[in-house]
Formats: sequence, structure tokens, C-alpha cells
Amino acid sequence: MRILHLFKTYLPESFTGIERVIWEIAEGLAPLGVETDVLALAGEPSREPFAAGHHTVHHARRDLYLASTGLSLSLFGKFRALAARADIVHYHFPWPMMDLLHLVQRPACPTLVTYHSDIVRQRLLAPFYQPLMHRFLQGVDHIVATSPAYAETSRVLTRYGKKISIVPIGLAERQSPPAKTDVAAWRQRVGADFFLFVGALRYYKGLPFLLDAAERTGLPLVIAGEGEIRPEIEARNLANVRLLGSVSDADKEALLALCRAFVFPSHLRSEAFGVALVEAARAGKPMISCEIGTGTSYVNVDRETGLTVPPADPEALAAAMRRLAGDQEAARQMGRNARIRYEKLFRAETMCAAYLDLYRALARGKV
Repeated sequence: MRILHLFKTYLPESFTGIERVIWEIAEGLAPLGVETDVLALAGEPSREPFAAGHHTVHHARRDLYLASTGLSLSLFGKFRALAARADIVHYHFPWPMMDLLHLVQRPACPTLVTYHSDIVRQRLLAPFYQPLMHRFLQGVDHIVATSPAYAETSRVLTRYGKKISIVPIGLAERQSPPAKTDVAAWRQRVGADFFLFVGALRYYKGLPFLLDAAERTGLPLVIAGEGEIRPEIEARNLANVRLLGSVSDADKEALLALCRAFVFPSHLRSEAFGVALVEAARAGKPMISCEIGTGTSYVNVDRETGLTVPPADPEALAAAMRRLAGDQEAARQMGRNARIRYEKLFRAETMCAAYLDLYRALARGKV
């Protein structure tokens, strides 16, 4: 079986939430005989397809970037050729260019879309885009939501309930515990028992509210990541906040090993799931997140795997931080529960098995 994944970005240009999901599916299904192609845009595209792990990446040149949407003329020809040899085309939403591509060059093979997020930031453009979006979603054979909460609360998805299934995002188990030398080096640099945020420094991540909470509590906070609001974070210049910039996967695991809890203050529905929360659960750490009606509260269950608080509420964030800082045993138990929930729901093997079943059912016309 051959699968074609389509998304606006991929390696080596970007490897964040959705791109990591594509990687996990492609690599997880390779040992089961599934061949995978990934088609994405790039500012400086590779002239030839190249191997990424056990799958193949194809680039089309990004000609224009408008309203967070990459546009490309060469994409049409590359998509036509790759879709012609695919058994399933697997789209990853949102990307309006993809919707247009599907309607102009509808593949002969079955299609499905993983609906990762509603479109939140470009609301002024929504009336113009919605007709295209709904034609696209009506036209694909199946839609996957990444959590029950998102399927139930998305105004878009509630229109397509009969052809929606739920496949939570999963991550592969760590190959080994964090290296002792890495943990020791980070302990010397940032200490231990701090609160940790790892992720892109974007508008929907709620970081200004987290900084307010850190200022109120005086508790140590470590922020790892890069993004457009970094200058705003630096301008606060809080003595108890360490801003590290981007870190490697190995460094991330070392920081998770050292932290008291993982805090994820995203306050808008643009945060549809929270892959970083799954990483924290995999590491057995308690979590603090906001109740925004998305998959974040599917990963982090209030008072079981951590604490959930109202969005954009610094005092509620501060209270949650104080609670976990002041009750070590409760924090440890929540961390143990988080690890159990990861093993039950968020392993890459579980996600890949669900997608393989879907692919086979689509190929047989049973979905």
C-alpha cells in the first residue's frame, strides 16, 4: 500500500506538531509494508525527492505566502503525478491551497483528511474561504479528528459527524532515558523542580499569562522555544524566568526529567491537541493546561494527570503552580497517572494501527 501525505510544510524546513504526526505515521507503518510519500512546500525546495527515515519527501516551490497560507503553481503537477500512483491520499487540515488542489485535481484513489485545527486567526477571511472548505470536506471520503472534544466542539466538524472517526495523536516511546550527562549539565545551568514550557512562542500559546503567573508566584519557570513573541518575553526580564531558545530532543528530555511540572497555557482553539503535552505525559510529568474545549484536556485530565484552569487567567495559572510546587506527592502521583494515560491512549503504535485500519477500509470501499 502506498500513501501520499499532503501538508504545507515538512522537513527540513519545519518539524513541529503536524509535521511530527506525519513522521510518526510514516515511520510507524513502514515496517508493516506501507510506503509513504510526503508532499510539501519549501522556500528552497529540494530538486529531487529525498529520504527521511523510511519514507520519501517531495518539495514544490512556495511562490507566495499570504494569510498564513503557502501558495504554489508547481504543486499541481507534482500532486497529479504522486496521487496517480497512491492508494490513499491523506490530507492534513488546515491549508486552503490543499482544498483547492483537491477540487481541481481530484485523485482517483480514496482520500481522507486529518482535521488538526479550526481556522482561528484569519476569521475576517472565513466568509470567503468557507465555501471552498466545505466543498473540500464534503468531497473527501473520510475525516479524522484527533480527540473526542474537538469533534464535539468544532462548529465545522459537527456538520460531518457521520463520516468522522477519532484517532488521537501518538508518539513513539523514547529510545532510552535522558543521558545522565545531559541531565547534569542542565541541572547546573537551570537547577531542578522548575516549571517547564516547551513549544513555539506563538500568539495562541498564552505565554503572557504564564509570565504574569510566574511574576505573582516567584516560582522558577523555564521556557524553551523560538517564535514571534520572543521579544515580548525578553522585555519582561523576570528574574525567575529562563528563556532558552530552541533545544534539541535530547535536551528537551533532560529538561523534562528535571522539572516539577509541565505548564502549557495555550488559550485559543488554535491549540487543537498539544503534542508537547503528550511528550510530558510520556515522561511521567504532571501538567497544567487551560480548558479551551480542545484535545488539550483529553491529554491532561483535571486532577488526574495534572490541573486544568480557565484560559487567559494568570491567577488561576499561579494557583495551579503553587499547588504542584507545594505538594510533591500529589505532583508525583499525577505524573504517574499521566504516564499510564500515555501508554493507554497516546502511543504511536496505537495511532498507526488505527490509521492502517482506516486505510485498508478505504481501499476496500468500506468507509
